Amino acid sequence: MLTGTFMTIMDVMIVNVALPSIRAHLGATFAEAEFVVAGYGLAYALLLITCGRLGDLYGRRKMFIVGLGAFTLTSILCGIVPTPRMLVICRLLQGAAAALLFPQVFSLVRVTFTTRHESARAFAVMGAVLGLATIVGQVLGGLLVEANLFGLTWRPVFLVNVFPGVAALLLAPYLIDESRAPGTSTIDGAGVALSTIALGTLLYPLIEGREAGWPGWSFALLGAAVPALGAFIAHQHRKSQRKGAPLLDTSLFRERTFSLGVLLVLVFYATLNSLFLAYAFLVQTGLGRSALDAGLIFASLAVTFVAASLVAGRLARRARRSTLIVGAAITVFGNLLAAVTALFARPLRAEDLVGCLSILGVGQGLLMTPLLNAILGGVHEKHAGAASGVLSTMQQVGGAVGVALVGIVFADTLRAANAVGLARNLAYAKAFSAAALCSAAGAFVALCLLLLLPGDASYEEAPRRSES
Repeated sequence: MLTGTFMTIMDVMIVNVALPSIRAHLGATFAEAEFVVAGYGLAYALLLITCGRLGDLYGRRKMFIVGLGAFTLTSILCGIVPTPRMLVICRLLQGAAAALLFPQVFSLVRVTFTTRHESARAFAVMGAVLGLATIVGQVLGGLLVEANLFGLTWRPVFLVNVFPGVAALLLAPYLIDESRAPGTSTIDGAGVALSTIALGTLLYPLIEGREAGWPGWSFALLGAAVPALGAFIAHQHRKSQRKGAPLLDTSLFRERTFSLGVLLVLVFYATLNSLFLAYAFLVQTGLGRSALDAGLIFASLAVTFVAASLVAGRLARRARRSTLIVGAAITVFGNLLAAVTALFARPLRAEDLVGCLSILGVGQGLLMTPLLNAILGGVHEKHAGAASGVLSTMQQVGGAVGVALVGIVFADTLRAANAVGLARNLAYAKAFSAAALCSAAGAFVALCLLLLLPGDASYEEAPRRSES
């Protein structure tokens, strides 16, 4: 299961590092190179809720295997394409395969590890793997591009998925038990269409609008997203009330932990992705360091994230809410320290950020993995796939919203710094500091939301229903 998780997350990071090489060797335009990344994220986000529900209906192991096989195949296609346009198409297909694969892992963990203790440990290990995938993607991407294996330049960043993908495919039928939700075996076609339209009108302008300079069409699509989302929610609510087979059963949101958890994931990932982007601009463009250097320095966050995730899984069940609050508080402090370091360290070196990145890793590790466990732990198995799809979608929406909003702050601060004649390194440091302050504000909002969660006493060990 974790192999699938690792591959889908690593593939985002590893391709980011390889983009300059892809542009140079394929003759891709900037827009084409950008959509190699954006197209994957867009296809992935649009299909997560639908694909999570497919696992509920037709078997989570089956959909995991299909998604893993499709992801491995599209990785091969991405690694052998001769033109930029074909690479963009293959990346769209790869994003769709990732959408089928990723939510099944959340669902399978939820239904396989049925006691509270097992679940906490499983989610802790999953969090550690997410952290490893982030840093391995950046470091391995830099190494593979610089090594130029067999004269293949950027192509190994995709082909590297083949061996683990095939190995996991061979083992999955023997190691993973099948499970599905009881009842209906049909997909809500109208719900699929409405969710795709709603998420598409929201995410496409957020992903592409910033780089395009926020043209009129981006605001038009964002405006259209509001009624589209409203229509999707209304349709799903009516179908849920009539005991139909909705894509997303709205009764899920009657549970306070799930509703707050969805909002927390949205806020948390908005701070996460935006700060990582600002960090990449600061270290590589502002300070003139290589992508490999940036990845190695960023490893300080990944190491502490992995360690904190494993520690969080071992903490007593009664301390889960307290762990989340402490994690959010540390994340606020780490962001503030990053802002202060970038603003006042003279001369600023990339290595000066190691301390605040390490603190951020601790906070995020204590927050991310127990949060996912807390949200999914109270969800009935029959809704596991849909709930996993919603959470994964909120991760993508939060990331896109955060990058769009903080990107505006970063760009405006950078523009103002350049206008007064600041040196490049100082201008980027000031812009990064502004982005870190935005992330600190978002983490503080998450901290306030965590105070509304049920107390630790409500997380007593309890039997969990399982239907296979």
